[in-house]
Amino acid sequence: MPGPLSGLRIIEMEGLGPAPFAGMMLADHGAELIRVEREGGFKLPGDPLARSRRALRVDLKQAEGIALVRDLARTADGLIEGFRPGVMERLGLCPELLLEDNPKLVYGRMTGWGQKGPLAQAAGHDINYIALSGVLSTIGRDGRPSPPVNYVGDFGGGGMMLAFAMVSALLAVRNGAEGQVIDCAMTDGSALLASLTWGLHAAGLWQDETGANVIDSGAAYYDTYETADGRWIAIGAIEPHFRAELCAKLGIREEDAQDRAALAALFRTRTREIWCDLLLGTDACFAPVLSLTEAPRHPHNQARGTFTEVGGVTQPAPAPRYSSTRSEAPQPLRNDADALLAELGYDAERIALLRRTGIVG
Repeated sequence: MPGPLSGLRIIEMEGLGPAPFAGMMLADHGAELIRVEREGGFKLPGDPLARSRRALRVDLKQAEGIALVRDLARTADGLIEGFRPGVMERLGLCPELLLEDNPKLVYGRMTGWGQKGPLAQAAGHDINYIALSGVLSTIGRDGRPSPPVNYVGDFGGGGMMLAFAMVSALLAVRNGAEGQVIDCAMTDGSALLASLTWGLHAAGLWQDETGANVIDSGAAYYDTYETADGRWIAIGAIEPHFRAELCAKLGIREEDAQDRAALAALFRTRTREIWCDLLLGTDACFAPVLSLTEAPRHPHNQARGTFTEVGGVTQPAPAPRYSSTRSEAPQPLRNDADALLAELGYDAERIALLRRTGIVG
């Protein structure tokens, strides 16, 4: 059966990081994604974030290119963009205009600082957004905050939040509401991801210091350890009964499980494979720390189909799964300009003119 978002058409203005991730999520679950590409910019060969899209390259510096995007938006349920505030307005593609063209349109805007606020026009990256939201102060060890790649701001607090907001607003339209504009900011989203931490802090159960809490490397039984072969394992035995299982398997006392030096010395005595044979699949809360090369080959990931290959590029498969709907397998981004223009009602002569004049690449 088609994916649960089948029948929805979303226009995506080409960008980097979180907005394409939101588009990937929507496409993975059945929506039709049309990417409006620009000349130049960073292109990643086989980019997983660009999968399952139809694309056309449009010159947005020319009035005819802007008119083309407006025509596309008239046929769409939603549009997503990840530019700095004001860019779409200067292009002539502001929300007010597109919603006038199509009152049911859901217009999703993805930024770091948000559309409004003192920092709205400032440059920034994931590390800056999660620093301001308080999240970065909770990640690290020995008192030093450490950037968690760009998973928390760009993708968790940004792209995933935008995908959720788009589906929510599109559902409202299906239930009779008008279209609207979504202001998705990574500062806001990353703060929301830390809701539990805020709750623990308010209850006096979280120290406002990096690396001083159970789940931020402050506890020996929730940490990573090097093995005899130079590889790493992860232990997460927070609850007493899980920690008791760990101690029983390792043949150590409870106090030893709270001694980081003792655990480090113990885990360095055997290889990762031997520790896996002893602990993996038990209630000791154990897993090997797999590399990007190793993870797709692990039996559990293979059994679940956690990874797939698209256009020769290994990447995470769509998730989560549904019991009765199943989207098509992800496909590489494909240029589909002529077909898309024909669907808009453009005849062959007009399409040829757009190509000759460089409006469409």
